[in-house]
Amino acid sequence: MKSFLIPTTLKDDTISAVKSAVNQSKDSDCEIILMISAETPDSYSSSYFLREMKTGLTASQEEILETCRYIVDRIPNCKLKVHNQYGLSSPIFKRIIEHFSVKLVILTNSYKQETKRIHQYLIQLAGNQKCPILHLGSEESKDGFNKALYIENANANMHVKDVQQFVTENFSFEIVSQTSNFDDNYENFAPYLSEAISKYDIDLLVETRKGEKIKFNKTKKENINERLGLPVLSLYEELA
Repeated sequence: MKSFLIPTTLKDDTISAVKSAVNQSKDSDCEIILMISAETPDSYSSSYFLREMKTGLTASQEEILETCRYIVDRIPNCKLKVHNQYGLSSPIFKRIIEHFSVKLVILTNSYKQETKRIHQYLIQLAGNQKCPILHLGSEESKDGFNKALYIENANANMHVKDVQQFVTENFSFEIVSQTSNFDDNYENFAPYLSEAISKYDIDLLVETRKGEKIKFNKTKKENINERLGLPVLSLYEELA
């Protein structure tokens, strides 16, 4: 069974994330986990704690959740689970990944723009897990991905053949082109990148990542997903 974890605050693009998970399942049994996180109430009062923990969903959130359920209910081999998580830490998140046997974490644009500390913390925790991460694009994804451009880091510990093998074994798209990382020279490289994306009909970017120390910076560095608006599949360099 393939399990997909979608951290969410139940914004509109959660629907796109669920559709993407269904497409990635490719007719195999799958479980889609919508993870709704909240800070643990800071109080010694048990009654206050329980009141805060019972915070319900808004009407728009309920509507989005029902839409997600409707989509998954139409797929006989898939099921949807809602996981409410109060409080978060590195060991807790790792256990969640292991408990649900998560094969892919899907991050939406709206979730990455959330300002609450727990959501930003979750994003960084996800980056330190070995599980692949799919960053959705600025536009709704179509019915799956076909052609990918691999962006190779200069100091990557993972050979392009290993990346290709992992992609072939776990996904249905193929890497048709590759380029070196251009973070420090994006403005000069952008025209050539746009040409390659258009020439090869690229609909997905693939990159590798390493674990990083958790930081809460006031200014966020713009990543490739935000620069180009294309979905990005991020693979942890130590997949084994």
